[in-house]
Amino acid sequence: MRRQLPVHDRVERIPTPDGDHLTLARAGIPVPGSRHLLVLHGLEATITAKYAHGLLALALARGWSADLLLFRSCDGESNTARRLYHSGETSDVDLVVRHLHATIPGVQLVICGVSLGGNVLVKWLGESAHTGPSLVHRAAAVSVPFDLGAGAKFLERGLSRFYTRHFLSTLIPKALRKLEQFPGAFDRGQALRARTFWEFDDAVTAPLHGFRDAADYYDRSSSMAFIDHVRVPTLLFSALDDPFVPPPVMALAEATARRGSHVETEFTNSGGHVGWVEGALWPRDYYMEQRVIEYLSL
Repeated sequence: MRRQLPVHDRVERIPTPDGDHLTLARAGIPVPGSRHLLVLHGLEATITAKYAHGLLALALARGWSADLLLFRSCDGESNTARRLYHSGETSDVDLVVRHLHATIPGVQLVICGVSLGGNVLVKWLGESAHTGPSLVHRAAAVSVPFDLGAGAKFLERGLSRFYTRHFLSTLIPKALRKLEQFPGAFDRGQALRARTFWEFDDAVTAPLHGFRDAADYYDRSSSMAFIDHVRVPTLLFSALDDPFVPPPVMALAEATARRGSHVETEFTNSGGHVGWVEGALWPRDYYMEQRVIEYLSL
């Protein structure tokens, strides 16, 4: 229902070492030494993702430039490599961050990752403990699933299953197109039978990306284990009623963040998953986007 038009003014491609490409939806002209926002979207988002353009619009209003990174296969094209994208894949983010530093001298880079993109961001920041502070000024991770296995099981309950059906309606056809490109990459029948995230990741994500099974994928890709290693000032912004994240997982993430000095949490009582809609009449405000940009402005 939200009325948020895309604000990007051009689209650029970045080649990847494996002969594939990444796509940036770009807004504003980067100026050397100025602040630049990079947004990492959630599962199955597209170039029109409204929360992403809400963030881009607020960045432009502050005089920044900004990019929305579209993960492989999310730019409307089937990517050419055997792989797709997933919650723990961080090499593409690393490539884009280094590309921005190489093309915008002295850039003050700030990053916001949302949902799946938030998990990717926290994991990459943890992996980049030694280099992160030289590459990223500040970061914010929104509605992060933290524990992918626990979240997948949590979504099998009650009305939350609506989310699973919604995402599988695009994930399965996308996977089948990949199978046409690379016959034998995974079992087609198993993919078609998938009714939960766990079943889909067991059938498709794991074999496509070198994991033993869904449990191995979740264990190695969940960002919870990387929070301790983050050395960039980072805000974890979530709602306690997020249907993707069980309450014990949220509590553990908060406790883990408290052990260090670089990560702070803001977990609101309500807000849902990438929600935080304010106001009873149109136009409405979106508190998350305002709060994130405020934090990244420091």
